[in-house]
Amino acid sequence: MNHKEQLINLKKIEGQVRGLQSMIDDEKYCIDILNQLKAVKNALVSVEGKILKSHLKACVKDSLSESASFDDKVEEIVNLLKR
Repeated sequence: MNHKEQLINLKKIEGQVRGLQSMIDDEKYCIDILNQLKAVKNALVSVEGKILKSHLKACVKDSLSESASFDDKVEEIVNLLKR
């Protein structure tokens, strides 16, 4: 599975995290830091959702022809979501 299109989003998130480090170093207002943390968290959730959707459309779909394989894929996703 190729997720290279998510690299752009991850690089933006990396920049946001660096910005957070600067905000903390500069002792910025707590609410501003928390707002930026929330933005980073939401951006990560978005990337996670896109990769999961891709996995469901490709890997899980391919496993439908074999019930044991499908069950394994379902178990993988359930374990992932429990974390």
